[in-house]
Amino acid sequence: MNKPVKKAVFPVAGLGTRFLPATKVMPKEMLTVVDKPLIQYAVEEALAAGIEEIVFVTGRGKGLLEDHFDHSYELQDLLKSRGKDEALGALLASLPPEGNYSFTRQMAPLGLGHAVWCARNIVGDEPFAVILPDDLVQSRVPCLRQMVAAYEKTGANVVSVMEVPREHTSRYGILDPGEEMGNLVEIRGLVEKPHPDQAPSTLSIIGRYILMPEIFDHLSRKEKGAGGEIQITDAMAKMLRPQNFYGLRFEGRRFDCGDKLGFLQANIVFGLERDDLREGLLNFMTEKTL
Repeated sequence: MNKPVKKAVFPVAGLGTRFLPATKVMPKEMLTVVDKPLIQYAVEEALAAGIEEIVFVTGRGKGLLEDHFDHSYELQDLLKSRGKDEALGALLASLPPEGNYSFTRQMAPLGLGHAVWCARNIVGDEPFAVILPDDLVQSRVPCLRQMVAAYEKTGANVVSVMEVPREHTSRYGILDPGEEMGNLVEIRGLVEKPHPDQAPSTLSIIGRYILMPEIFDHLSRKEKGAGGEIQITDAMAKMLRPQNFYGLRFEGRRFDCGDKLGFLQANIVFGLERDDLREGLLNFMTEKTL
C-alpha cells in the first residue's frame, strides 16, 4: 500500500526581482490575485488535496509570510467592534490549523533543488509534495488533488506537465516522454532548460511535484546544473529507473505569476470568476477607449 502524501514543501526564498520595486520589502508570494496572496492560493490547494503539514523554505525578508498565517488580534478586534462580520470570518478562515506549519531557511540562493533539500529533516522518510506558488492553476478540481489521485493509482513520482512553445523549452524542465496512459505519460528522461534544438519534446514540468524521499540522497550531493544552480530536475533524472515517474496532463489553466503578463492575466481571469466583480470587470473590458 502506498504511503499517503501528507506533507508539502513550499520553496519561497526567492527574491522576486522581476516585480521590483513592489517586492523590495514584500515577498513576491504575498502579491495578490484579486484579494488573496499567491501563497494563500497555494496553501489552500494543498489542504484541499489532504496535505496535513505545510513546510515553508524561506529566506531573509520573508517574515510577512509567517505573519500572514497567524492571528492579527488588533485587526480582528477592530473588525468585530465595527460589526464587519463577513470580513472577520474571511480573515479567520484563512488561518491554518495550529501546529501544522513549519519554517526552515535556505541560507544561500543555490536553486530549487537546494531549497527542497533544506526541508529534508522535516519531511523525513515519506513521499511529499512540492508546490511553487508562482504557478497558479485555475481548475475545477485542485491541481494537487489531481496529482494525489495519480500517485494513489501509480505509486510513483508524479509531476504536473503541459505543452509549451518549442522556443520556450529553455525555461523549463522538459520530458522525454514514453507511453501515454490517458492523462498520464511515462517519463523516460528529463532535461533541465534545454535549448529548443536539443529538447526531446515540448512537454514541460510546471510547479507541482509528488516525490519519493530518495530525492534527498541525490540533492545532498549538491551537484550544479543549468544556471550554476542545484536543479531538482537533474536529481529526478537520476532517480529514473529503478523508480518510475509520470507526468500528469492536469485539467486546468496555469498562470505564471512570476511573470508580469501572467500575473495580470490571472487577476483578470480570477476576477471574472467572482460574482461581485464579473459585471463591472466585463463592462470595463468592453468599453471603447481612446
